[in-house]
Order: sequence, then structure tokens, then C-alpha cells
Amino acid sequence: MNQNGSIALFHYWNRLRHGRPAPKRSEVEPADIKALLADTFILERDTRGEAVFRLAGTRLCAGYGRELKGFSFPSLWRDKDQRLVSRLIHGVFEQKSVVLITYEGFSRNGRSNHFELLALPLDGGVENPRCLGVISAVEKPFWLGADPITDALIDAIRVIDPDKDPMFLKNRPEISVPSLAPELEAPETISALGRSRRIRHLVVFDGGREQ
Repeated sequence: MNQNGSIALFHYWNRLRHGRPAPKRSEVEPADIKALLADTFILERDTRGEAVFRLAGTRLCAGYGRELKGFSFPSLWRDKDQRLVSRLIHGVFEQKSVVLITYEGFSRNGRSNHFELLALPLDGGVENPRCLGVISAVEKPFWLGADPITDALIDAIRVIDPDKDPMFLKNRPEISVPSLAPELEAPETISALGRSRRIRHLVVFDGGREQ
């Protein structure tokens, strides 16, 4: 986990859950993470069982050149990666896993940039699983937001155990982590690493508790 947005959102989510597998979606207060909102998103499962955007930040929508609400989350990736992305988000929904994806995005005019995506589970009940996430551009080229990202290819995946000592956060620069607001109903607005294995062109790092 290298991007400040990912680190800040993970810390906020981890503190909010108080040792539970995931915090309730009503416990997320947008005002607490206002500096991150432009890059954040919430996913839900539609009637077909597919992960779709429920909400997406303004900078995120600008980067893809469209309003993402209602769009399929796996559709952001190249065809050969879409099934894997679906499985990973299903794990966030059902197993309350935490997933970190690094990927290369390709623009309409053939430019490319690397991104880091963090997906965190929210407890919306059995019938309404949710996922809170953030996408951070590794670099911010002049064209990002003007030349839309239309395709993406996954570089690497990490499945993180949040209850294990977060070694991936050590030796990182100090950043400001949002404080927790009193427990309030949040309005519907917003916009450990273990062994590695190779799946096709990907390097996958599985998290897991120490025995």
C-alpha cells in the first residue's frame, strides 16, 4: 500500500470497525473523509449479483470520462481480467476480505498511467453488501481527466488480513488520518501480506493470520 489515499482510508475504516469484520455502512461519515471523497466509491450488488457503482467521487468520474453510478465495476478492466475482479469483489462482499489492486489504465488516445485501488468491506446486512474503496493515481499527468481511461490491465493483487500486524504500512511517510466523528447515520452521499503466487500475468499476494 503506497498511496496516501489508500493508507488514510484503510486507517479510518480499521478504526471505525472496532475489531469487527467490517463497520456498518451507516457508520461511515463523509465529513470524516472529505479530503478523500473525490477519489472514493461505494459498490453494491445488483439483482444479477454483479458489483456496480452505487456512488463515485467527482475526480474518479472525470478520470473515466463518465458518471460511474450504476456501471459495472468489473467492466473497467480488460475482458481477461473481469472474471478475476468479480471474484475479488465477491470476496469483499461475502468474506469481508480487504483487497489492494495495482493496475495500468489506458486512455482513449493511447496514453497510460498506473493506479492503486483499495476495496474495503462494509456491513450492509446479508441482502445489501457494500464495498467502500478509493482509487489513487500513482502519477498525475496533465491529460488525466481530459483523456478518459477506457481500459485497464491488472498488475498485482494483495489480499490483506487487517487483523494481522500491518507490515505494509510501516516505513511510510506520516500523513493526516481522519478523526472519527460521533456515531451518526451517514447520508447516502459521496461521491499481512503472505505468500505470493502467479495467476496468468498477475502476481497475487494472499494475506493470512499467523498460526
